[in-house]
Amino acid sequence: MAWVWLGLAILAEVIATSALKATDSFSRLGPSVVVLLGYGLAFYFLSLVLQVLPVGIAYAVWSGVGIVLVSLVGWLWYGQTLSPTALAGIGLILAGTIVLNLSTGPGSHG
Repeated sequence: MAWVWLGLAILAEVIATSALKATDSFSRLGPSVVVLLGYGLAFYFLSLVLQVLPVGIAYAVWSGVGIVLVSLVGWLWYGQTLSPTALAGIGLILAGTIVLNLSTGPGSHG
């Protein structure tokens, strides 16, 4: 169940981070509410995750997957471009996240 909670935490954080730009420095109510609720849910779900998974692993997965997804949202939603170097860096972050996940198999203490 911890991985489901982590997925929900990441999803909530990505939604909140993606809406942050639309808040216009928190001067727009709708996007500001999305940001506050999103981060609140993200940290709540992360707190559930940390009862089961080591903090280093949970945070690495949270960060790695979050970076990839927020970059994708920036590209699709906001029309931001990613250079080949940025794409390579994101690929390395994703690879590192996968390696960390593989290192936490059964019997592993992270």
